[in-house]
Amino acid sequence: MDSVIDYYTGFAEREWTRLDREPLEYIINYHYIKQYLPEKAHILDNGAGPGKYSMALAAEGYDITLSDLTPKLVALAEKKAKELGLTDQFHGFHHLDAADLCLFQDEMFDAALMMGPLYHLQKEKARIKAVQELYRVTKKGGIVFAAFRSRAHHMYASLQSPDLWKPNDSIGSIQSFLVNGTFDHQEKGRFTGAYFYRVEEIAPFMEAYGFQTAALIGSTAIGAALNENSWNLWKGKGDQEFSKLIELLIETAKDPSLLGISSHLLYIGKKG
Repeated sequence: MDSVIDYYTGFAEREWTRLDREPLEYIINYHYIKQYLPEKAHILDNGAGPGKYSMALAAEGYDITLSDLTPKLVALAEKKAKELGLTDQFHGFHHLDAADLCLFQDEMFDAALMMGPLYHLQKEKARIKAVQELYRVTKKGGIVFAAFRSRAHHMYASLQSPDLWKPNDSIGSIQSFLVNGTFDHQEKGRFTGAYFYRVEEIAPFMEAYGFQTAALIGSTAIGAALNENSWNLWKGKGDQEFSKLIELLIETAKDPSLLGISSHLLYIGKKG
């Protein structure tokens, strides 16, 4: 996992602002997180990065425990909580591997977020362990939210801009990627190693380790297929029309036929 730590250490501040620069993922995810969360809860934000979701939930009165693999991101999250006056809502900022939540007791949390680890763990054994740990620390009946990356969308991105996604700059390499789902960027400093999922394997994977599926959401929905010109066109139609576009994308994020085109996917499940 050293490559993941190195990548996010170098991009800590940029990671904090990523969901401001690319807000659709956050808007859709947060809509459904709030829809499924109970009114009061102690939430684990596991693999939280700099804590974008944690800060929003803390501001709404939720109790938060935050963990991440990268020490610099954990430190940045603690700094942001202080700057935002939210420290009292946090019950710790921890440097932990998602596959080994050794500091936390069984059934400690009412709900849990895991918004990054599962697509950075390239080995199946580590992904299984992370899901088992998520299950262990969540209370019975608790809601979990887990992020995945779409294999179909990454194929689409590679076909659109092969030079940006080397070694996926040949049909042979893209075909290999579709079989194994593993991606390691050829260019140093670009997106770290990742594992991309087929849409149809996500729910069965989570269910195999004890979760009951509530929903699978396309975090960027069909908006992931819109280019810059399209976004600018809809923005040019005025705030009211653009708001309707966002509402449409939130609504259609649940459409099973559109899930594959979304860059990120949000699994929502309940501990059985």
